[in-house]
Amino acid sequence: MAENFNSYLDHIDTALWHELCVREGKLRRYERGEEFVRAGETGKYIGYIKSGTLKYFTVSSNGDEHVIGLELAGEFVADFPFSIYNQKSRVSIVATSRCEIYCLPVNIIAERMKTDQRIRDCVMRSTEAVFATVYDRYLALHTKTPQERYDDLMNQHPDLFRIFPLKDIASYLNITPTHLSRLRKHIED
Repeated sequence: MAENFNSYLDHIDTALWHELCVREGKLRRYERGEEFVRAGETGKYIGYIKSGTLKYFTVSSNGDEHVIGLELAGEFVADFPFSIYNQKSRVSIVATSRCEIYCLPVNIIAERMKTDQRIRDCVMRSTEAVFATVYDRYLALHTKTPQERYDDLMNQHPDLFRIFPLKDIASYLNITPTHLSRLRKHIED
């Protein structure tokens, strides 16, 4: 599997975020299905995922869940940057497996931003990197076929089906589980 599932990590100071979360955060455990953030509420933490996996999702007006992000061990989880600016989350973030996460309260980051230029710069670079990643995914939805999106994902992360359920991967790719099964079968033939 590629080193970083989420490409924004290639453009931020992960050492600073890791250090802050591990040194000043509290190790919390989340069971499968437990929420890290609930849509409509303000996120309380930025977390470094020691173990486990999570998904970001939103629910459509007809009640269907749509996975918009996936996080793995060794990455970070937060409703970023909205939680830092005390804004309500537009997504829910839930553990898809048992997780251990070093959770740093966002109010600590918000306070430090007032006096610490390094933290302020890191938040700005992280915000820009997250935006670029989201924008790239948005463009791919409009310029690539489902087959191309699937191929890209599998080329970068061939072990993904061992980590996440097919329905979550299908939703992440913005296709049905049936369509994803056909794409997988087509590749195996």
